Amino acid sequence: MGKIAFVSLTVAVLAALLGERIFTLRKRILASRELVQNHLPNCVALKNLDSGSEDITITGRGLAFISTGLKYPGLPSSDVEGKIFSLDLHDPRLKPVELRMPRNFDLELFNPHGISVYTDPSDDTVYLFVVNHPHHKSQVELFRFVEDDRSLVHLKTIKHELLYSVNDIVALGVDTFYATNDHYFTHEMLKGFVEPLLGPAWTNVVYYSPTDVKVVSEGYYSANGINISPDKRHIYVVDVFDHTVHVLQRKEDNTLALMKSVAVGSLCDNVEVDPETGDLWLGCHPNGFKLLMFDPKDPPGSEVIRIQNVHSDQPVVSQVYADDGQVIMGSSVATTYGGKLLIGSVFHKAVACDLK
Repeated sequence: MGKIAFVSLTVAVLAALLGERIFTLRKRILASRELVQNHLPNCVALKNLDSGSEDITITGRGLAFISTGLKYPGLPSSDVEGKIFSLDLHDPRLKPVELRMPRNFDLELFNPHGISVYTDPSDDTVYLFVVNHPHHKSQVELFRFVEDDRSLVHLKTIKHELLYSVNDIVALGVDTFYATNDHYFTHEMLKGFVEPLLGPAWTNVVYYSPTDVKVVSEGYYSANGINISPDKRHIYVVDVFDHTVHVLQRKEDNTLALMKSVAVGSLCDNVEVDPETGDLWLGCHPNGFKLLMFDPKDPPGSEVIRIQNVHSDQPVVSQVYADDGQVIMGSSVATTYGGKLLIGSVFHKAVACDLK
């Protein structure tokens, strides 16, 4: 074979491989999916949350915590500093209140992502765990919530080599948690371009305690949202690019064993758990191409999916809400309390709707 023919064949093979990878990526991000509107009654935008509300979690007493101001590579964002809000869901005004941050905390580098709340049963102290990305690195901030003056006391920053691309977190105790790494690579070029094209299932879940840090589950395309069952026996992990929620059983050594996987048909982000029914609520991206190639004239839509009877042989997966981006763009989380559905977004706003 001549040199020119060999080069031509090599170029053709590489072009074919690249084409196949792009086709697979488009399929994985549901680039061709069109959304049908499915609205709920009495949806109102929550005030003060115009710079995103990437994650929302609610305590058993109806107090919601909201992270806002996430700056994530490849997605729209504002110049507003990251903040944490609280929302009393017993107050009919539904007005989020910005929590006062400690003076010794660097707010300019605060880039909050996933959050989780732990209430100490011994004294009802509320601890807030926040995934933080200063300079697009990953670390976890631990705060104590002071309800009387709506403030947060910073207790410590947690860093570890296994917590290198943290997306979400679920607290297990005052200083223990599970966390998801949503990428395998840390270099921005490999993370942002090579990894999506190759599509390896290399991301993982990490267990952290002051004395033991280890990978406890792996093999995800992009491990994203994570949460825990009401009885604390199971962990739910959302694999955004696999369009699935994985149900894992906790072992005595805190490792996780896969029990089942539930297809959701969307690019689901965070997962919240109803403490009474055990239902899973997911904020999802119905079309990832529109999210990544943001066009305000054709904005990314939003979708809320509910999973009932997740541990049964036939879990019920249903779409509760869908919007084409005119009401809320890029939904990332959904959670309920007292007949209200809260929907948050990566970079847009948050809305509260009455459930049917």
